Amino acid sequence: MIKFIQRFFDPSEKFDDESLIDLILELEDRVEYLEQENDSLSASLTELEDRLDQRIDRIQPVIYHINGGEKNV
Repeated sequence: MIKFIQRFFDPSEKFDDESLIDLILELEDRVEYLEQENDSLSASLTELEDRLDQRIDRIQPVIYHINGGEKNV
């Protein structure tokens, strides 16, 4: 049972400190790039949503009929 558990916690590849640091730095760069892309994508989607809302409002503007005197509201 102990060998079974150790197999999951014992890495199959042995890394030296230098290569491990390089991998960590590469991953940090990739995460930073993906965060920037995510921010850019979010901004673009927000802009697109605003444009669509404006077009929809031009086609069919929102009209509120508030007549409290005619009905018991």
